[in-house]
Amino acid sequence: MLVDMTFIRELARRFTEDEVPRLSAELAYYFLLSLFPFLLFLMTLLAYLPIPHEDVLMLVRQYAPKEALHLIETNVHRLMDEQNGKLLSLSIIGAIWSASNGMSAIMRALNRAYDVQEDRPFWVVRGLSIVLTLGMIAVIIVMLVLPVFGRMIGLFLFSTLGLSQPFLTIWNTFRWVTSVIILFVVFTALYYFAPNKQLRCVNVVRGALFATAGWIAISWAFAYYVNHFADYTAMYGSLGGMIVLMIWFYLSGMILVLGGEMNAIFDCEREGRKRLR
Repeated sequence: MLVDMTFIRELARRFTEDEVPRLSAELAYYFLLSLFPFLLFLMTLLAYLPIPHEDVLMLVRQYAPKEALHLIETNVHRLMDEQNGKLLSLSIIGAIWSASNGMSAIMRALNRAYDVQEDRPFWVVRGLSIVLTLGMIAVIIVMLVLPVFGRMIGLFLFSTLGLSQPFLTIWNTFRWVTSVIILFVVFTALYYFAPNKQLRCVNVVRGALFATAGWIAISWAFAYYVNHFADYTAMYGSLGGMIVLMIWFYLSGMILVLGGEMNAIFDCEREGRKRLR
């Protein structure tokens, strides 16, 4: 219990010293700026795959509050209706660059958690942020493809082997668990590659577990609160959806930063050093 309280006190101290609320607000800002370029590039890639655009929105619907979802859906449909080949070819580079700004903000936040300066060349940092952004897009595509093929595999096994109805329920649960595992892999990759510090993959697992569980919990809890209790449209009018989206991004950023701070605390314990500031 003493160790647990020591850890909690250290995390609370870092929460204040590293200005986690301010970093979360910064991440929310960059997430918002990166969102639609990110979706534009993702939709462009999906045009070459047998995945309906609606499946992307279905993935967002699992976690996003309704008011924020309406804003995202409206802009996604507008982007897809107005796009043309020339526009897409000219905007892809800009979309990737803009979307990578959110990843760059994550890298700065994690560097602060580990008390390291960003001394890597600009092109290395920007290149890494672009690679991580493309990696996240690839992961999202996998998350979209798995349910489609997973459903086909489940129905094939059900009909071929003559399995009972409960099999489909178990299979659908397994598909949901797979999505959670993929989310955990994403957080693990972020915590491993983003900081300017040599880390072992096993050393970032606990923070990734916290971020995975925390992000799912906070997203569902906030969505439930907004959908059943809060009325941001009445307070902010047409800006209600934007405000909800920003708050969701803010909470998501805070969970992500806290996961990195947890990993940094464990890193200090392994190296037998204390934070000086």
